[in-house]
Amino acid sequence: MIRIVEVGPRDGLQNEKSILSTDDKFEFIRLLSETGLKTIETTSFVKAPAIPQMADAHDLYTRVRDHLGKTEVSYPCLVPNMHGLNDALALGVREIALFSATSDTFAKKNVNATVAETFDRMRPVALEAKKNGLRVRAYVSTAYGCPYEGTIALSKLAKVIEDFMAMDVYEISIGDTTGIATPKQVEESLKVLVPQFGVSKLAMHFHDTRGMALTNILKCIEAGITTFDASAGGLGGCPYAKGATGNVATEDVWYLCHSLGLKTGVDLDKLVAASSFILKKVGKKTASKFLRAYLNTGVV
Repeated sequence: MIRIVEVGPRDGLQNEKSILSTDDKFEFIRLLSETGLKTIETTSFVKAPAIPQMADAHDLYTRVRDHLGKTEVSYPCLVPNMHGLNDALALGVREIALFSATSDTFAKKNVNATVAETFDRMRPVALEAKKNGLRVRAYVSTAYGCPYEGTIALSKLAKVIEDFMAMDVYEISIGDTTGIATPKQVEESLKVLVPQFGVSKLAMHFHDTRGMALTNILKCIEAGITTFDASAGGLGGCPYAKGATGNVATEDVWYLCHSLGLKTGVDLDKLVAASSFILKKVGKKTASKFLRAYLNTGVV
């Protein structure tokens, strides 16, 4: 069984210049909640000037909580600091995500702090979240390369994962933020990371900037990884990494798994409906090759 963590409503939309209405974002999440996906990243509690698309986080999560919160689906939110955690706690958020990077330059552009300083900020956040019974997930950005510092040593990635493990997060998502990773690089990294950390707490987050995301995911599956982040319709990008195009499309991950005989629990037609809805709202065509073919032919 492959678990897909849907990041479209947060990571997929955060870089869109046209600000969507809260109604449209909620409808997108509602449609996704009917697909069989069990984890749908909903929003982030960041300062509005930094990520304007997330300015309605309070209103959006309130609607999700009141109308969708009684389902078996988890709706995590990204939290950058203690202020964000307090907002999340006040709204009854049950799962949060924390984030850091392997690159000091990237971290400074993202949150105006070095990697070490981000962990100094996050440790009390994680501790307080756990005290309140929240599940805590973690993201590692620039795992395979940084747009400012270039190639990242595997030892740096391992150190960040180790620091997150010490915070007792339940899962760490290893992010290829710029879509620069190659299958050989991923395979070699997992030969080190899997023996050191195991597969149960490792997830992978690929961008398809150079068309390598699915091949990289296949390498991860072969190494025993079973959790992958993906974005409906292939939406996404990083506001702090120039040229970092969309996340790997949820539909493409579904099709890869389908071709391998691996179950995801996701209803394809309902997923396509959700993706079609949000793509129309942002005025974009999908980057997903499979989704384009399926919309044209109706054939899996």
